[in-house]
Amino acid sequence: MGAGELNPAAAVAELTGLTPTGVHPLADHVFEVDTEDGDLVVAKYDPRQGAVDAEVAGLRWLAEPGAVAVPDVRAHDDRWLIMEQIEPSAPSTVAAEDLGRRIADLHAAGAPAYGASTGPEQAWIGLAPMRCVPSPEWAHWYVTDRIAPYLRNAADRQLIDRDGVSTIETLCGRIDVPHEPPARLHGDLWSGNVVWARQAWLIDPAAHGGHRETDLAMLALFGCPHLDRVIAAYDEHRPLADGWQARVPLHQLFPLLVHTVLFGSGYARQAVAAAQAALRA
Repeated sequence: MGAGELNPAAAVAELTGLTPTGVHPLADHVFEVDTEDGDLVVAKYDPRQGAVDAEVAGLRWLAEPGAVAVPDVRAHDDRWLIMEQIEPSAPSTVAAEDLGRRIADLHAAGAPAYGASTGPEQAWIGLAPMRCVPSPEWAHWYVTDRIAPYLRNAADRQLIDRDGVSTIETLCGRIDVPHEPPARLHGDLWSGNVVWARQAWLIDPAAHGGHRETDLAMLALFGCPHLDRVIAAYDEHRPLADGWQARVPLHQLFPLLVHTVLFGSGYARQAVAAAQAALRA
């Protein structure tokens, strides 16, 4: 399209009609763009097929219940996403407790099925492809659509040894969790996708229907400011099922396998350790 390969100013001008006055890189292919009217927007470039459509659909689906704060989508095409800019500040315990309650309400808004989304069937989690096909039963869906594809990829590339594969496959045959209806998940809720301001904002979703404990387990995986306050407020607002703490490694297995296929065998060791912990639970 005419908005320019990696030309965020041209993309903002063409897609929004605003006049850019400055561009500041924020991350790889992500830019903050100043505009003539004093506004600030974020321009994100992603040429992968369906990636922008999936993110736009996810942001709008998460915003729909009015539970969590997500950036407003200003404009997009098949490569560029133009969003509201959020000015970050230091995380606070008040914002953390508010986030816990808001995530609980987001989850309670529900989804039509596990794996369901409002975006394309072929979606993404970070840089990895992710299938979004509805399923009526959580454990089977979690194994077939969230564990098996990444385990197979890692095994084929010899990132996980045979013993590790066997451990994870053993766990897949023994999954037993309390039944809960499909929750509306952010889907990639690690701490880097939380922008702290007066309230916490959620960005970069891989939104789909799933088990609510998965979002919380992912939030704990790489550390999150005031995580204890987030979880306590969530649990007080909408109590978690008994034994949820013991199931954290089971839910962390999915993002650890995704990281294995993206970043290598160091994460494979963590994935096997999570499977071993889940088998002991």
